[in-house]
Amino acid sequence: MRKKVVLITGACGEIGQALVEQLAAADPEMILTLDLDEIPGDLAGEVHHIKGSITDKSLLDRLVSEYEIDVIFHLAALLSTRAEYSPTAAHQVNVEGTLMLLELAAEQSQWRGRPVQFIYPSSIAAYGMPDLKTKAAHPRVREWEWNYPSTMYGANKLYGELLGTYFSRHYKQLAEKEPVKIDFRSVRFPGLISAFTVPSGGTSDYGPEMLHAAAKGEPYACFVRPDSTIPFMAMPDGVKALLDLANADAANLTRTVYNVGAFSLSAEEFRQQVQVAFPDTAISFEPHAKRQAIIDSWPADVDDHAAREDWGWSPEYPVDRAFAEYLVPNIRQRYAE
Repeated sequence: MRKKVVLITGACGEIGQALVEQLAAADPEMILTLDLDEIPGDLAGEVHHIKGSITDKSLLDRLVSEYEIDVIFHLAALLSTRAEYSPTAAHQVNVEGTLMLLELAAEQSQWRGRPVQFIYPSSIAAYGMPDLKTKAAHPRVREWEWNYPSTMYGANKLYGELLGTYFSRHYKQLAEKEPVKIDFRSVRFPGLISAFTVPSGGTSDYGPEMLHAAAKGEPYACFVRPDSTIPFMAMPDGVKALLDLANADAANLTRTVYNVGAFSLSAEEFRQQVQVAFPDTAISFEPHAKRQAIIDSWPADVDDHAAREDWGWSPEYPVDRAFAEYLVPNIRQRYAE
C-alpha cells in the first residue's frame, strides 16, 4: 500500500527549510522532501528525504510507485539572478520541471479519484512595469496588471501560473470523460527575508544582504539606488501564506493566483532600519545598471485584497515587528555564535 505524503520540492532552499520545520513539527512521517542537496543536519532523520532533480522523470516515476502524494509544495526553482546567467537551465527547472510535477499531480488525481493539491510559490518577478513613471502612477498592482516580465525567472513563473490554472480548470477539456482536475493554488511573493538562511541568488537580496553584512561588521555596497522600492516579507509570513492558502476552503477561492503583501520599503528605508540595530554599519549605494533595471520593473507594492477577502490573509510581521522581533535578534545571534 502506498504511503500518503506531502511532497516538498526545493526543501533545502530558504523557504523550503522554514516550511519543512513547521510541517515536520506536526507530523514528520508525512513529509517527503526532494532537493539537489542533502537536507540540513537538524532536519535529517525527521523527514523522508530524496536527493535528486525535479527534471528526472525516472525519479518522479519512482515516487509515484512508492507514495500516494496528497499535497505538493513546489518550491524548487532557479532564482532570478542565476536564471539570467543560465536561461536554458532556468527553463528546464522552472518550466519543464513544473510541468512534469503538474502531470504527476494530474495522474495521481485520476488514480485517487480526488484532486491532488498543488501549492505553487510565484513571485513579483511576474510583473513588468515599463518605466519608473508607470511604476509611480500604479503603486499597488493587482494580479492581472502589468504581467509583462522582463526576466527569464519572471517569464517562467508567469507561465507556471498559467500551466497550473490550465491543469486545475481546463485539463483535457475535450476528453469524453471529465477528468479529475488538480487543486492548484499560487501565491505571488514579494522579496522574502530569512533570518536563518543566507540569500542565494534573488534580485531582491540586497535587503537581506545589508542585514547579514551589518551583523558581521562588514561594509556593504547596495546594487540598487536608494529610492528603489519593492515589497518585502519576513520568512515566517511567507510560510504562513503558503499554509493559510493550502488550508483555505476551496469554495471561497475566486482565483488560482493571489498577491500577498506585508510591507514596502525603499533601499534607503531598508538601510535606515538596519542602522537602527547596527549603527556602526557602513552601507553605500553602487547601482548595477542591469540589476537596477530589473528592480525598477517590479511594482512598489501589491494589492492583496483578494487574499484578505477569500482566505483571511493577514501578515503577522509588519515592518517594525519584522526587524525588531524576527530579523535583527536572530541574525545577530547567528553571527555572535
